[in-house]
Formats: sequence, C-alpha cells, structure tokens
Amino acid sequence: MTVLVAAQQAGTTGILPSLQARLACRNGMASSTAGVAPGFVQGNLAIIPAKYAGDFHRFCQLNPKPCPIIGMSDVGNPRIPALGADLDIRTDVPRYRVWRDGEVVDEPTDVMKHWRDDLVTFVLGCSFSFEEALLDEGMPIRHIECNVRVPMYRTNIACSPAGPFAGPMVVSMRPFEPADAIRAVQITSRYPAVHGAPVHLGHPNLIGIKDIAKPDYGDPVPVADDEIPVFWACGVTPQSVINAAKLPFAITHSPGLMLVTDLKNRSMAVI
Repeated sequence: MTVLVAAQQAGTTGILPSLQARLACRNGMASSTAGVAPGFVQGNLAIIPAKYAGDFHRFCQLNPKPCPIIGMSDVGNPRIPALGADLDIRTDVPRYRVWRDGEVVDEPTDVMKHWRDDLVTFVLGCSFSFEEALLDEGMPIRHIECNVRVPMYRTNIACSPAGPFAGPMVVSMRPFEPADAIRAVQITSRYPAVHGAPVHLGHPNLIGIKDIAKPDYGDPVPVADDEIPVFWACGVTPQSVINAAKLPFAITHSPGLMLVTDLKNRSMAVI
C-alpha cells in the first residue's frame, strides 16, 4: 500500500505531507519511504533499554558519520515533539525489527505489544535527505529510478567502540559516472547531519564488500561499466552493532522503511 492510497483511505490528504506519511503507516502502509514526503527529513531508528542508552549515545558521538543523532526521546516516552506533531514512535514507521540477543525475532508494522517503559529512542539522520539535494542538481539516483530500496553493505571499516557497542560500519551505495561522483561529494559534504560526504569511492573489495550485486540490506542495483560505486556511511550501522553486541532487547526500523519527521531537509544543510 502506498502512502497516497493509505492517506486517501484515512482521509488525510489535506495535512502536512510528513504527518500524512506517518498516519499512512498507522493505516497499514508498509513499503519503502524513498521519495515519500519530499522536502522532509527521514530518520533511522535505534530503540534500546535505558541501561544501555548512555553507551549508545557515546557510540553515536564517536561515530557521527554513520550515526548522526537528530532526535532522542525521554525514557519510556514514545513521542519526540521536536521531530513532529502527533508522532508516535510505536506506530509511525512502515515496518520495524525487534531484536533479542542480537537476532531479529519479529518484523511487525507496529511495536505496541513490544513497548516497554524503560526504552529510549534515538533517531539518526538518513541519506534520503541528501538524495533530495542530488536530485535537485539533476543527479540520477539509481535505486529511485529502479523503484527499489537503496543497497546497503556491511564493511571492514571498524566503528569506534563504546561499552558493548562495537562493530563494522554499514554503507549505502549509489553509482555515478566519475564527473557526477565528484559533484556528489561536493553536494553531500554540505549535509553532515545526514551522513555528509562519502566514506569510499571505487573498489568495493577495499572496504570488505565481496559482491556488490549481493547487498546485506536493501536491493541490488545495476552499475554500468562507465560508473563507479560511491559509498556513504549508513544509519543501518546500529543494526550491525546490535547484532554484534548480542543486546538482550532492541527495536530498529526495517532498512529502507524510515520514520518521516516534520523537519525540513534544507535545515540539515551547512552553507
């Protein structure tokens, strides 16, 4: 079900596009949010017990490229007013992942039955924000053209550890012709709050990616012979870290299915 169809069924077509998207999720929309609510910031989720929140906050501070914090909840509070009106973190993401002992045990469309009073939500910046800037400059975004989720890969780039949190960085990939790759570096450098400039260009094997046609998350996209793969730090990194840490309980978003906030993408730019 698309956001538009869900919004029409819910009678929400006259409201802010970001809230429309969140209400569509509550009404059953469970597809990728790429291209949804243009102009509005989307976020990755990491919801963890309060006893680990301090260490995770430190982990994000030490690894700002993959884990740029744009919002954080109070303990047990499913709402983050700074990110949106009528935002409920338990229902407003298309699909979630519930983790126990580092493994995914459920992928529901809401986490009402899993919610606990000791949970803290971290919302991390998402590359969908800088994609809008690339599109505005006429840059092609392959996964949008193919109507699939962006391909994401675990790498051999180690994150700086904090408490139980340690592990490899996850990256997202977009192919460009060399001249456009240079432009992409210049454009995304202005968006440090949503991953900023790429962390690698070119040979995937140099960062531990064995087969670019087999992403660890998301969907594969074609890379033409005259294109080079460009890799950005990705907010799915906490999922790799939660897996490595064998955290007893956590909730994240399903990769590519994000929280849509009321923040504007232009507010993320550094002039």
